[in-house]
Amino acid sequence: MKKQTAWMIMRLLLVIGAVAAVLWVTAFIFSLTYPFWIAAFFAWILKPLSTFLQKKLHFPAGIAAVTTLMFGIAVIGGIITGITFLVIDPIQRFAERAPAIMEDAFYQIQDFLDTTILPLWQQVSGIADGIGGAGGGLPEVGAEIGAGLSRLAQSAGDAAAQLALSIPAFLVAFLFVLIAIYFIGKDWGRMSGGIRKALPDQIVLKMKEFYKAMWVRVFGYIKAQLILMCITGVIVFIGLLILQVDNAVLLALIIGLAEFLPYLGTGTILIPWGVFLIITGNLGLGLSLIVLYVIILVVRQAVEPKVLSSSMNLNPIAVLVSLFAGLQLFGALGFIIGPVILVIIVICIDIGVFKALNRFIKEGFV
Repeated sequence: MKKQTAWMIMRLLLVIGAVAAVLWVTAFIFSLTYPFWIAAFFAWILKPLSTFLQKKLHFPAGIAAVTTLMFGIAVIGGIITGITFLVIDPIQRFAERAPAIMEDAFYQIQDFLDTTILPLWQQVSGIADGIGGAGGGLPEVGAEIGAGLSRLAQSAGDAAAQLALSIPAFLVAFLFVLIAIYFIGKDWGRMSGGIRKALPDQIVLKMKEFYKAMWVRVFGYIKAQLILMCITGVIVFIGLLILQVDNAVLLALIIGLAEFLPYLGTGTILIPWGVFLIITGNLGLGLSLIVLYVIILVVRQAVEPKVLSSSMNLNPIAVLVSLFAGLQLFGALGFIIGPVILVIIVICIDIGVFKALNRFIKEGFV
């Protein structure tokens, strides 16, 4: 092996080890200090407003930071309040009708067991026709159903307990985020200036290029998600209108907004709704809602790569790969994490990071 090739291999291993070490250290530090990273992100989002207040209206840095923080809280609170008011009326009407619905559902389930499950049980177990001959199987069916409900109730209780235990930790983290947003927003100029002085000029230049490209990609990603939400909402609205469902506009709005969240979306709303209607005897509407969900899923999977690629200037195949890989690695959150990682990789390619690493591997420091 030539000496030059050996040095190239050593530099390649050095780069791989350094990247792996940086990723591990970053993940470890993030797990310990995530409220401050979240605060830095929101302070970055609110920075244009803070800069406007300081330069155009001559606000002191502290007052500008407080104003932007209160503005951010007001916007988020307004969105939550608006959604709450949109859903409170349907919830109240559902609460009024819930006893009758549950009673009807109980009779429907009982009828389903008597007319479908028990005859099937008789055929499989070879018991003679008639209710009297099914006496041995009925208790077993009831016992299985009771055991399943018991396990479901136990799981729900455990989940509720875990949620209750996590609330204090969430509130503490939320408090730290609010305080950190204020201090980071107040001292943003001084902190960023100190970082620029501590880093080499070449790295600072790459960071500026990365910053500009990130703004373009972030707004492109938000634009893409808004387009997908609108597409979902329109499909839901048209489908509910065809099915003659009450409050079609409200339901389409809620489902469209929920589509932005990784663990919610059309499936979380339409599938349980459809299954409930099927159990309670409204077979046509229940199956129609499930078909509507399938249509939305197919349309979204077909449109999402194209929308993301056009809004963020990315290759559609690369977006599709990032969505699938993110889903495999991170579950439902991968639909967000995958494209974010792809954006970071593409930006690093655009600003020449990988080209510089390749030059270092081949030539070393020159």
